[in-house]
Amino acid sequence: MKSSVWHPNTQMKEWDSFDKITKGKGMWLIDSKGNKLLDGVGSMWCNVWGHSNPQLVKAINHQSKKLQHSSMFNLTNEPAEQLAEKLVKISPGMHKVFYSDNGSSAMEIAIKMALQYWKNIGEKKKTEIATLENGYHGDTFGAMSVGYVPEFFGKFKKQLFPTIQFPVPNKYRMPKGLTLTDHQNNCLEKIEKRFSKNNNIATFIMESGAQVAGGVIIYPKGFQKKISQLCKKYDVLFVLDEIATGFGRLGDMIQYEEQKSIPDIVAYGKMLTGGYLTMATTLASKKIYDSFSGEFNDWKHLFHGHTYTGNPIASAVANENLKMYQKNNLIKKIQITSKIFEQFYDKISDIGIVGDIRHKGMLMGIELVKNKQKKIPISPKKSINKIFFEEGKKNGIYLRTLGNIVMIVPPLAISESELELLLNRTITTIKNAKSKVI
Repeated sequence: MKSSVWHPNTQMKEWDSFDKITKGKGMWLIDSKGNKLLDGVGSMWCNVWGHSNPQLVKAINHQSKKLQHSSMFNLTNEPAEQLAEKLVKISPGMHKVFYSDNGSSAMEIAIKMALQYWKNIGEKKKTEIATLENGYHGDTFGAMSVGYVPEFFGKFKKQLFPTIQFPVPNKYRMPKGLTLTDHQNNCLEKIEKRFSKNNNIATFIMESGAQVAGGVIIYPKGFQKKISQLCKKYDVLFVLDEIATGFGRLGDMIQYEEQKSIPDIVAYGKMLTGGYLTMATTLASKKIYDSFSGEFNDWKHLFHGHTYTGNPIASAVANENLKMYQKNNLIKKIQITSKIFEQFYDKISDIGIVGDIRHKGMLMGIELVKNKQKKIPISPKKSINKIFFEEGKKNGIYLRTLGNIVMIVPPLAISESELELLLNRTITTIKNAKSKVI
């Protein structure tokens, strides 16, 4: 019997059926036939502790017996209150927490906060939005507008609102004759030139620490900090997206703290609940929050809300997740475990179709090319994702690619031995897939 499910980012014609996952245990997914797959995708980059963690399951069960859901329109609940307090405490410069259901929504809220801030303080000229080229902030229309990846969103370009996009320094694909420092400085000079030319830019929006879905582009040291300094200098609100890069994915709990670039607004998601329930948050500084305060008829309040805003079960599991980060000293563990990736650089680079490796923390992107010298991306007729999923499955690992980039994004608490296993099997998978992609 054919399934009625329409799968995300998938050419359904390519697939006759999909493996049905019936159980998760630790770092492994188990399908209906009993086959085990080591989760190299972290259930789309959100899993922290592996699957079926008893502490997180207990938190879900405990809260579900008391209060499953209660609206936050005119009401509140204890788990959401506790979580907001914890998030503000670990997020330098942040003052209030707005809850939503997913990363795209969290970024839509950030955009609305930034634009309405200027209207609330009576500054009508600040209406434009600046971003980085090749960034990604979600799949809804506002998120697509500020994170425009042509391959993903080209069909909707005419419906998106305009943004000012600036180049991002990419070490692997630099203009000829430039060093990385020159390239970075050129990118920053373009930003400052535009800021100084016309001060109608309301906000600058970027992923924090790295561009993930755009190809795992790790920012050079100081790049994000310098953008934050330019925003302060020219009175532009600085908005950061830590949905995929925060909470340890790049090696630090709060990535903007490591980057020394405190924003006006920041969004969290993915790892917030350990990857167990959907939830996201948008945090704002006191300056931003205070601009929304006034009499009711001033209409300064934020016109935004979700049915499941501040869901008690999701909040409860997020609270337990944050306790576990601290109790298990997870960030320190990540910083040690992530060094395992470095031990595999040479083995991966030696594969004929590997053009570049980009890695930070518990994130690795392996760019596949037809020719190492010309750096031309592979482009087989069949989707690269399907090829690598099938080859990975033969090797007992779950992989998903983004274009010509093989993504390695395991659960954060993966052991060193399991990470070594994942990387060794990834190497075998790439070698076996070579003949099918060029």
